[in-house]
Amino acid sequence: MPACRPTLYRLFSLRSMAVAALCSTLLPGMAGAQAPQMGGVNTGGVHQAVLDAEHRPITAGGFVKSGPIVFEDVAQKAGLYTWKHTMGTAQKKYIIDTNGSGVGLIDYNNDGWLDIYLVNGSTEDALTGKATPPHAALFRNNHDGTFTDVAEQAGVTNDRWGVGVAIADYDNDGWPDIFVSNFGKNRLYHNNHDGTFTDVAEKAGVQLGNWSAGATWGDYDGDGRLDLFVPGYVHFDLAHPPASSSQGTMLCQFRGMEVMCGPRGLKGEADHLFHNNGDGTFTDVSEKAGVSDKSLYYGLASLFIDVNGDGKPDLLVADDSTPNYLYINKGNGTFEDDSYASGYALNENGRETASMGIAYGDYRNNGLVDFYNTTFSDDYNPLYRDDGDANFTDVSYQMGVAEPTIPFLGWGDAFLDYDNDGWKDLVIANGHVYPEVDKTNWGTTFAQRPLLFRNIDGKKFAEVPAVEGTGLAKTYVGRGLAVGDLFNDGRLDVVINVLDGHPALLRNVSNDKHHWVELKLVGGPKSPRDAIGATVYLTANGMRQREDVVSGGSYASTNDPRLHFGLGDATKIDLIEIHWPDGSKEKFTLDKVDQIVTLTEGKGAKL
Repeated sequence: MPACRPTLYRLFSLRSMAVAALCSTLLPGMAGAQAPQMGGVNTGGVHQAVLDAEHRPITAGGFVKSGPIVFEDVAQKAGLYTWKHTMGTAQKKYIIDTNGSGVGLIDYNNDGWLDIYLVNGSTEDALTGKATPPHAALFRNNHDGTFTDVAEQAGVTNDRWGVGVAIADYDNDGWPDIFVSNFGKNRLYHNNHDGTFTDVAEKAGVQLGNWSAGATWGDYDGDGRLDLFVPGYVHFDLAHPPASSSQGTMLCQFRGMEVMCGPRGLKGEADHLFHNNGDGTFTDVSEKAGVSDKSLYYGLASLFIDVNGDGKPDLLVADDSTPNYLYINKGNGTFEDDSYASGYALNENGRETASMGIAYGDYRNNGLVDFYNTTFSDDYNPLYRDDGDANFTDVSYQMGVAEPTIPFLGWGDAFLDYDNDGWKDLVIANGHVYPEVDKTNWGTTFAQRPLLFRNIDGKKFAEVPAVEGTGLAKTYVGRGLAVGDLFNDGRLDVVINVLDGHPALLRNVSNDKHHWVELKLVGGPKSPRDAIGATVYLTANGMRQREDVVSGGSYASTNDPRLHFGLGDATKIDLIEIHWPDGSKEKFTLDKVDQIVTLTEGKGAKL
């Protein structure tokens, strides 16, 4: 890549920004390479159908008889089939019916085992009192491979039109709390330390209204208390939903077929940043901080993470069919909008994408955090390589993670080292939004198989084949996705919240013999207690890996808060460096591998 690329990209991006502004004035949502159909979704254009050897769409085919077996779907065996997701009608006439919900991994009872919180949707009849509302699930880990739904006893059923979940210990009492974003008023479930929760959203001032999406927690002002960012999606009125046709004329269509409307053509919702006051309440500082989204883009996912290495959490927002945001933390309570200048607003074609989820991770093991966004079908998922100093380059095609994703419609995603070789791989949940695609010859399907890409020494990604009978060869209408070590065996598992279906629990059954270590961090008195915002560098096996403690990113979901490091064949860890949220730095040593360890701020040696 020429050295002048970042400069040229900035110039091109600034020009694109001007074009985007002009087009949004002439026709809302028109920015990009092609003019949208009214009420549609941004894509990369029509692509030829990709079929497998048996003439099945590749999204629900392409299976092989043998190969490496990575995941087994054990959801039914684990007891997760006692719960089912419900959202809107089967016909998916409106966008509110089809976006699905997220999943949060949380050790709610502090027993050292991850539990699973699954957000549920709702129906119009439930909202109007004509039917019992669908409940969210809190599956308690029984330590024996099974889970029990304790949501009702715990008081976290939500009973609203649920969208996302962001887990964090917002009051620094040592117990994780649950923020649930809804269509309608949000929930903030405070952990009562006894297996139950209390909804304090109204008292805290974070209820909002209408349509909130994938939130993120982070201490943006460095006061040791976690603040909350909530992106807004579409302003939707159930009493007056948008019509997809009128007097025989199709108003909302995809590839010439009448479909539900949105997000284009619909009004967006503003984003909100809530400052933690330290007394159980929050103050909306969105305008003052410069992150209110005056353009009313369609926000779906967000992430607080230190992008430029200055120790302050920056903010990313993945927007549907509109440019993404990257806000750089200025350290004075405000952010600078670096979206276009950084290269993150658009893909390499200078076009905005229908971004759904944000995967974060240092896939090259060079200390810089990279991002991978999921998008709509007929478009590729962009991989944004971090070139340093908040400059990003879309390297999707050269890294092998672009073309295979075009027929798929991606949602939740995550970097994970599934084979513990020390290199971060990629997993993606997929599923379409239009049930009608099953009646077409477009080469895509409503239910789709997940995708897994193996990282080859940071130089390339290769798709892991979907072996018949395994979790990669099952199809789901996937939405939220979270990654974590659910069985405390040092292998990362995947949970997918499935639209109108039972969840998937992809247990990692890879036969690799590599070593690993997992770190649970506890912040000191000047850092958030759960250490959100900490960055860890681990040196072993001749590699220096980076992991970050965050909440959010993947579509409407939150991963395991513990940091997982694959160590390859190394039996010794050379050094652990922790950059704590309060700015202090420490080094730790461990005497053995293949263990889960708690590291507390102030207990190591200062760097």
